[in-house]
Amino acid sequence: MKTTGISNRNLKNHTYNILKDRLVNCIYPPGMLLNEAQLAIDLETSRTPVREAISRLEMEGFVKIIPKKGIYVTDILLSDVMQIFQTRIEIEPITLRMAAPHLPIEELHTFCQKFSEPVTDIQNSFRLDTAMHLFIIEHCGNRYLIDMMRRVFEENTRIIISSKQNQIQIHDAKQEHLEILNQLIQKNYPEAEKTMRRHIEACRMAALDFFYGVHAYIPAEDCTYKKELKKLFH
Repeated sequence: MKTTGISNRNLKNHTYNILKDRLVNCIYPPGMLLNEAQLAIDLETSRTPVREAISRLEMEGFVKIIPKKGIYVTDILLSDVMQIFQTRIEIEPITLRMAAPHLPIEELHTFCQKFSEPVTDIQNSFRLDTAMHLFIIEHCGNRYLIDMMRRVFEENTRIIISSKQNQIQIHDAKQEHLEILNQLIQKNYPEAEKTMRRHIEACRMAALDFFYGVHAYIPAEDCTYKKELKKLFH
């Protein structure tokens, strides 16, 4: 990161945005221990903007500063997975209903074209998935819902990348996205809303299957979620 010619304020924001992007996309994965001095070297900047960025990211829950140890990238708890998808299932169908009449048809067709192409890069598939969901949300006309759901999708991205969803799951999601998009193009809004809910539920089960089926250890604070998951899977 070259800092020449960047104002102090812009440098702080630039440093924050880079670090946040790396945390959201799990370049710094959950559980990793970071070092402030090393981050400053990597970003080719002083420690001050790094320190201020880390302070902001700690308030947002991405990291935790551990005295005399370093900067800990927060884990994804089972409760996080449950709550993120609970939010999505309840809110996204509502934002779709609000946004549907205002969605540009040409952009819906563009998304259809992209989802119809073969999957060659899993990371790009994740980005396309998120872009489509946020495209719908950002047309709902309510800035409070938009701001909230942008934050939700930051955590959702961490969950998806951490759970390493496989090629088959991506293919299934592609078909669900195409169904939603075609229903929106045809102005069949009630069906699009129902399909969106089913799609998010399928994503939730895929993520929970990974976290519940693979992670043997569930923190004590997640015991209630473990009981709930047993009801879901058995």
